[in-house]
Amino acid sequence: MLKGKHIILGITGGIAAYKSVTLLRLLVKAGAEVQVVITPSGKEFITPVTLSALSGKPVVSEFFTANTGQWNSHVDLGLWADAMVIAPATASTIGKMANGIADNMLVTTYLSAKAPVFIAPAMDLDMMAHPSTVTNIERLRSYGNHIIEPASGELASHLVGKGRMEEPEKIVEILDRFFDSQGKLNGKNVLITAGPTYEKIDPVRFIGNYSSGKMGYALAEEAALQGANVTLISGPVSLKAVHPAIKVIKVESAREMCDACVSEFPTSDIAIMCAAVADYAPETVHDRKIKREHDDTPVIRLIKNPDIAATLGKMKQEGQYLVGFALETDSELKNATEKLQRKNLDMIVLNSLKDKGAGFGTDTNKVTLITADGNQQKSDLLPKRQIAELIIDSLSNL
Repeated sequence: MLKGKHIILGITGGIAAYKSVTLLRLLVKAGAEVQVVITPSGKEFITPVTLSALSGKPVVSEFFTANTGQWNSHVDLGLWADAMVIAPATASTIGKMANGIADNMLVTTYLSAKAPVFIAPAMDLDMMAHPSTVTNIERLRSYGNHIIEPASGELASHLVGKGRMEEPEKIVEILDRFFDSQGKLNGKNVLITAGPTYEKIDPVRFIGNYSSGKMGYALAEEAALQGANVTLISGPVSLKAVHPAIKVIKVESAREMCDACVSEFPTSDIAIMCAAVADYAPETVHDRKIKREHDDTPVIRLIKNPDIAATLGKMKQEGQYLVGFALETDSELKNATEKLQRKNLDMIVLNSLKDKGAGFGTDTNKVTLITADGNQQKSDLLPKRQIAELIIDSLSNL
């Protein structure tokens, strides 16, 4: 799948740069056209002459060519590429990318890239585990970048731990699989809900839950990468959608989310109900803040919110697919299967709060996919972006 693809290979100043030579050879051998962009410190580890000989292209490192003054356009590179791979990515470059510090050609090219970006960190284990590095990597992930997790093993310091750049063969495999999966949802209209809903008590208080929206936003990004036109109906979250094919509709309450879903569903091929919608809302919403100094302890009477998945299940026409989520604490498979049948779903994604690292507010998840014909597929504990890939792949097979 790499034949004819335009790949930018970014190389930074780490000892793992020696692996980039093998990565470059493998990409060229697979038929890709590769443009190397290297940081000034990267040239201390591997020479541009070697990289140019393997790629068949002049290596780009500076904004201007020293002898001729020719400008190397980071904008043109960003438009040319089908993918950008930064391997190795040092802590310094990761920090610059995460915070938009465009002081070299590589970071400037990254900020101009329209194509998917794959980042393969490589550094010593203490740097890898430092809170600043962890935060920067998660920020890059939240921007929609693909993080190729480093492996554990002996490092340049001779310490043993996580920080080894993933092997070139594995990186090529990841890229090949990515391009192979492209277009599975080409032209499809996909409706996705994400995040919590807030049910007002008064102007300053609400009933809500701990959903961060990370799973729903990961699904939206993955569906868009697969060629879909995505409508993301989002409850109150701090996340932002990155892909230009994602249209975001912001809502607050369950009733607002339901109205938006009912409006959008008739023109959707697929709907994925990932939001953690509140089952109940206060019967009475006070127009002024309830003051504890002046009022007796209030009694809040609750009423049921509309069941959005069940509502869409009744509306579903032939050729439409509906996916639900079930977060359970007991009798997980039984409850999820009953929900799938009761709401006329084609697939349900089950996760349990019993699984450490899964559920609300985490960057990882562990799920069981159950289809209407009874098939089950269980995942390991994985980053939510990888869970999104699994869900979209399974859905595209229905």
